[in-house]
Amino acid sequence: MGQVAALGAATLLVASVAAGQTGAGNAEQAPEPIPVEQFFQYPAVLEAKLSPSGRKLALTTSRGGKRVALVVIELGDAPKATRAGAFSDADIVRFDWVGEDRLVFSVRDLETGSGEDQRFAPGLYSANADGSDLRQLVRRRGLPFVGAPNSRDRSLEWNHTLLHVPLQQAGVAPDEVLVGKPEFGRDALESVTPLWLNVRSGRTRSADLDGSPSHAVEWLFDSKGQARVAMTRHAGRAAVHWHGPGETRWRQLIESDLLNMPFEPQAVDDAGTLYVRHNEGPAGYAVLSRFDFAKLAPHTPAQVSTPGFDFRGDLVKERAGAPALGVRIETDAEQTVWFDEGMKRMQTLADERLPGRVNRLSCRRCGADDMVVLVRSFADRDPGMLWLYEAAAKRWQPVSKVLDGIDPRRMATVDLHRIKARDGRDLPVWVTQPQGLKPGQSAPAVVLVHGGPWVRGGHWQWQAFEQFLASRGYLVISPEFRGSTGYGDAHYKAGWKQWGQAMQDDVADALLWAQGQGLADKKRACIAGASYGGYSTLMGLVRHPELYRCGVAWVAVTDLLLLLKGTWWVDDDVTGELRSHLLPQTVGDVDKDAQMLTAASPVAQAKRIQAPLLLAFGEDDRRVPFAHGERLRDALRDAGRPPEWVSYPKEAHSWRQVSTNVDFARRVEVFLGQHLKANAP
Repeated sequence: MGQVAALGAATLLVASVAAGQTGAGNAEQAPEPIPVEQFFQYPAVLEAKLSPSGRKLALTTSRGGKRVALVVIELGDAPKATRAGAFSDADIVRFDWVGEDRLVFSVRDLETGSGEDQRFAPGLYSANADGSDLRQLVRRRGLPFVGAPNSRDRSLEWNHTLLHVPLQQAGVAPDEVLVGKPEFGRDALESVTPLWLNVRSGRTRSADLDGSPSHAVEWLFDSKGQARVAMTRHAGRAAVHWHGPGETRWRQLIESDLLNMPFEPQAVDDAGTLYVRHNEGPAGYAVLSRFDFAKLAPHTPAQVSTPGFDFRGDLVKERAGAPALGVRIETDAEQTVWFDEGMKRMQTLADERLPGRVNRLSCRRCGADDMVVLVRSFADRDPGMLWLYEAAAKRWQPVSKVLDGIDPRRMATVDLHRIKARDGRDLPVWVTQPQGLKPGQSAPAVVLVHGGPWVRGGHWQWQAFEQFLASRGYLVISPEFRGSTGYGDAHYKAGWKQWGQAMQDDVADALLWAQGQGLADKKRACIAGASYGGYSTLMGLVRHPELYRCGVAWVAVTDLLLLLKGTWWVDDDVTGELRSHLLPQTVGDVDKDAQMLTAASPVAQAKRIQAPLLLAFGEDDRRVPFAHGERLRDALRDAGRPPEWVSYPKEAHSWRQVSTNVDFARRVEVFLGQHLKANAP
């Protein structure tokens, strides 16, 4: 992994923001635009976690160097910070406490645009909280062993990943974590085999999974690390298997095709309760229920439901063997429903001190008179602030901003609207409204289409690209078109085989609604997006040319047949399983739906794209290979409408490098200015 950076004392940078002063407020229009670099910087703090005792706080930070390092702060009256891990050629991206005095962490090279390819080979390391006794547990592919001088190399091969870190248990040495060894077949991930790994010695032992099912690709463990659920996938079929406390054999709970599983395991507790996510009602909103092993079905009524939204969240736990403290969910915004009375009072205290914000609590000795609480407080206009609360002293301390240099008073507001699509379907639409608009004043609009497409695109939180566009005076309209997840199974499935059709109509309807409300200028709108959003941008210019003055598409799917069939001379990461069992149902069958796919393929419809277009691609992209961009660029040139074109070496499907994000944003700013400003043709 290259040379390990010096592990010395680090300076604790405490934000100078007083409580209650980070929220919204009206500010005069700034004379100069906010620099592009402010929006696309690495976060000052990526992740933060309290140690099991609550006496230490570990966080990953980019402050003080070019790489993301792991810093541990000894809390108290005189906090002391130490670098527990830092590397000269990689960034620490995931970590966890293993007991009170040791941490385990993985790395990724965030300066390499194709860094997402490292997700199967991130390496794994452990070190003491003061940075001593660094040990390499899993190698990074193609890089040499890194460890203390004269240490013995027991590190596992690169194809092992961290699966689970047990919660601390009384009387049990907290020295082991669970890692998994994936096995890949020709077309897909075939299985993942868990094993115990000692983070101090590097030794491994069996996870005692005799009789477990073959083709298990996902596992759920209880807080002590006992495997309770194995999810298998093979030949287009999926199944859920269970091994409860005291049981001697694994048993199958359900089997189905990949797209129609009746429930999804979400969590298990130490008493043998299985929590599952399943759909209810005509709209198919996902809810959380306990599983009834006698009936082999979820309990009714549901334990947690979020009307109008799919259940999306996690149980909040602190100690092994203890019941869940609450459940964290996301509807329009994130919130936590606490079961514990002490944590209910703590949430009220935090919300009163930091009003109008999401205040996410992580605690040790939760609910007790001497609890320690880490509060991550954020809002639509504020990337966030970390606070520490010590109940015994009733003391609040600011820890750090999440992003430096962001003034919430100059940021845009974000709201979720529910409108009706042209066929009557409920259509959620996120609107990011720029500062400075007078009542009744419309703004030039950018319809920003999310990727996926089978994801939820919007969230009530600060998002860089939306805020950047809004800072330049644009209203940002982000529709959750049919096919998006998070808003009911019916909404998701309504998008099957609707690429470039009803899905595209939803995007247009969101703009027409905003124009009808007087939010968006009726004559000045462009469409933009990445991945599927880039595809939708192209098809928006094909299907609804009267609505958009221009388009910005990056890492865009342009050739549906290339996506669905693949070809031996274009390298991609679309598996045979996807092409055989999922894409034919969700996008289209290359034989049965050939006419539909041709009509919905931007390459085939290139002559119909008349509006100015900015195209951008990563040259190392394997999700949407560079060939997609080249084929459309050539087709547009042949049609006499060459696009503005940029490609980025060493970038893949997501822009990873700050320099790439900044360069691309500047190009977008200039391009939109040419076509959306008041004097634009």
